[in-house]
Amino acid sequence: MQTRNLIGGEWVGALSGAEFDVVDPATDEVIARAPDCGAAETARAIEGAAAAQRAWREVTAGERAAALRAFADLMRRDRDRLGALMTREQGKPLAEARGEIDYAASFLEWSGEEAKRLYGETIPASARDKRILVLRQPVGVACAITPWNFPSAMITRKLGPALACGCAMVVKPAEDTPLSAIALAELGLEAGLPPALFSVVTGDAAKIGGAMLAHPLVRALSFTGSTEVGRVLMRGGSERIVRMSLELGGHAPFIVFEDADVDRAVEAAVANKLRNGGQTCICANRFLVHESVREAFVSGLVREMGEIRVGHGVDEASRVGPLINDAAIEKVERHVRDALEKGATLRCGGERVRPGPGLADRFYAPTVLEGVTGEMLVSREETFGPVAPVRTFTDEDEAVSIANDSEYGLAAYFFTRDASRLMRVAEALEFGVVGANDALPSTAQAPFGGVKQSGLGREGGRHGMDEYTEVKYVSWGL
Repeated sequence: MQTRNLIGGEWVGALSGAEFDVVDPATDEVIARAPDCGAAETARAIEGAAAAQRAWREVTAGERAAALRAFADLMRRDRDRLGALMTREQGKPLAEARGEIDYAASFLEWSGEEAKRLYGETIPASARDKRILVLRQPVGVACAITPWNFPSAMITRKLGPALACGCAMVVKPAEDTPLSAIALAELGLEAGLPPALFSVVTGDAAKIGGAMLAHPLVRALSFTGSTEVGRVLMRGGSERIVRMSLELGGHAPFIVFEDADVDRAVEAAVANKLRNGGQTCICANRFLVHESVREAFVSGLVREMGEIRVGHGVDEASRVGPLINDAAIEKVERHVRDALEKGATLRCGGERVRPGPGLADRFYAPTVLEGVTGEMLVSREETFGPVAPVRTFTDEDEAVSIANDSEYGLAAYFFTRDASRLMRVAEALEFGVVGANDALPSTAQAPFGGVKQSGLGREGGRHGMDEYTEVKYVSWGL
């Protein structure tokens, strides 16, 4: 299947005619070819977006809300088709892929409703013959660079608020997953979005990202991905002072206190850890368990993880699909090997699996490691795979100290039945998202983002609208 990009309101290939393969990570089958674009195509998309944005900013909030609601409804209408497409290019199980489509649609719907609440302010003036107004206006053309692990939701989480605020957006999706982005562009046109308001440019990340940062019409850039790339983008954007929203790496702790409901914590841990096969920036990477409930928690975790079916995402019974590429599974193996060499105990998993004939060697068994210590790679780096390393602690202060001992600060989780402890620990954890007795906190209504090396800005809720508006102060002399 050959695909085209929506650039400036037209379906086109790369100017050079170059394309790249889109590969099913479960089978290594080439399922499509996508345009391999670069700086010239990106500039065309940005210039078209700027022209479309001048008219879009004048559209009423109600009209923008209606278009976004129509867009969300079309995604839900095509849930099965979009989910199947995502499974083929990304690998996650069908049920999870369909769930992501609903999740992605919720950002469009919520942002559309927030468009109606972009209120300004009047402020008491310093003199009788003055009035002070504060206006919120669209920032202009925004660009987005999105990851492969949530190829629809990470677009709509940026696109929804941008369009709601009156901005235009140019999206560069991950090279592993361009098909979901192209499918969203098709639905955007069907929903009635003006041509050129939303463009998709696929291809080389360095060329496209560099063109986005250098173009004088770009006012904001939103990126979800690694901290290393986030630093590169910040340096690149500093020349023109491009507004940045960065959702970067994480290394989430999952704390189980001695008074926790252990069965509930185990169930939550499995749901959190195995979402997208552990390939999420907010999944638990470090399980910190009070020594008094260690065996109960670990035994439950081993039991539940051992029953998980690993297989091709198109199999409805599969709960964990393949890792995205060879480098990903090699990293998981390196982390597990390092932990075992440094004294950890393997309680289950710890190896590749072959779910069936014709499948790639890219599936890894859900794994539990016990006796983990701070010097192991699993304690210092994101594993991005279905591995649960367990470390014990003796008291609350130690648990919080271990949890905060990371350059990352995206998400953290803890389980307790003590209301006072819940408040203390929630305040003490140095993370932008905290799940207290909740391992699946992400939702369109709430602000999402990190602290420390995990990024800048917030996405979701009313706070996500701030990334796409400028605040203008008007001093009015009467």
